[in-house]
Amino acid sequence: MSEIRFRLNGSEVSYAGSGADRLLEVLRNTYRCTSVKCGCKEGECGACSVLIDGVLINSCCVAMGAIEGSEVVTMEGFRETRRFEVLDKAFGELSAVQCGFCIPGMVLAAEALLSKNPHPTVDEIRQGLSGNLCRCTGYNAIVNAVELAAKEGEGLW
Repeated sequence: MSEIRFRLNGSEVSYAGSGADRLLEVLRNTYRCTSVKCGCKEGECGACSVLIDGVLINSCCVAMGAIEGSEVVTMEGFRETRRFEVLDKAFGELSAVQCGFCIPGMVLAAEALLSKNPHPTVDEIRQGLSGNLCRCTGYNAIVNAVELAAKEGEGLW
């Protein structure tokens, strides 16, 4: 297969490996996007979440050949945005981060949710985060942080 070209965090990149390689491993090993975590390799935990063309996707379930021409955003790219600043502040204020393993996926899930629904209810927030597992917080602080970010970030989403 020829090179696979895509945008990663706003930059044009190309990948010369196999189209069957997992996006998860390529992001971590080739592009050093270490915010993308390997939690299960089955699409169940959300630790490897990325945004592909604005949609939250588990990168462990995506073959490189499927991203030709796509825009891939990891936490490394998202953290450079104003939207991230609002989410980061809300997560910090409400102590929504404990070990931090799940947080990149949780923050990208919040971004995906707020991009579609800037004024979600608590139930909609819980649904939007439901593909991401956290073994530390019990979720309430994370849900509250997303709710606060939606209020504090009025007009950003």
